[in-house]
Amino acid sequence: MTSQVEAAVRLGSFVAILLLMTVWELLAPRRRLSVRKGPRWASNLGLVVVNTLCARVLIPITAVSAASVAQSRHWGMLHQVEWPNWVEVVLAVIALDFAIYLQHVMFHAVPLFWRLHMVHHADLDFDVTTGLRFHTIEILLSAVIKLAAVVVIGAAPVAVVLFEVLLNATSMFNHSNVRMPEWLDRLLRLIVVTPEMHRVHHSVIRQETNSNFGFNLPWWDRLLGTYRSQPRDGHTAMTIGLTELRDEQRVDRLPKMLLLPFWTSKKGYAIGGEDGLDEPQ
Repeated sequence: MTSQVEAAVRLGSFVAILLLMTVWELLAPRRRLSVRKGPRWASNLGLVVVNTLCARVLIPITAVSAASVAQSRHWGMLHQVEWPNWVEVVLAVIALDFAIYLQHVMFHAVPLFWRLHMVHHADLDFDVTTGLRFHTIEILLSAVIKLAAVVVIGAAPVAVVLFEVLLNATSMFNHSNVRMPEWLDRLLRLIVVTPEMHRVHHSVIRQETNSNFGFNLPWWDRLLGTYRSQPRDGHTAMTIGLTELRDEQRVDRLPKMLLLPFWTSKKGYAIGGEDGLDEPQ
């Protein structure tokens, strides 16, 4: 697969899912938004542009290119056994998803990484753009971790493209402010992380923040004891974000979002850390 085709597939799927979830949110919102949507969306989507440009400039190789190199040199666990192509693709996607789950837990467990990841959690509302809101340094670190995971696993290029598309799509889906029937949510939770499941992860309550780490597959949380079915205060009454970071001008405006990790003086919300964060001065 050429880089042009890969880019077209990823961009096309990104735009399609973003538009689909935006329309769904408008037609059937789950919660009333608490801050102004326009400035917040401009900041969150602006951060996507900044992250994309920085990754293109600072990371010289894509995950798909790394997969091609690993495949040509028989690097990685999956290249040590002769698998049918479809089995190899399925195993690679599952293994990459588990790696992302572990990475997510790490960004909550290591205080230094949490400072970066809390930009994602500081969003005062929970909708499709929240799934795109990550600090630039976190995006760069994630890209390096993903490159290593691709090589260690030995994922084929087509598996990497499929995983990238699925991860991007499910991140926007499970962060969306959409209403769905309870029976459908219960059914979907068997195979994919739903908005109702992941919304718990964005609660201000620390024990809920440190649960439901999955982005795509819901199995890892259930298997490893990090699953929480519902928020304590219910989905419509729960508070989204971080307890001490409630100023819209500080946490939902692009320049200050990038500076947020360097403003706080405590390591609250990180697994094993203190409760809460100091208010930025």
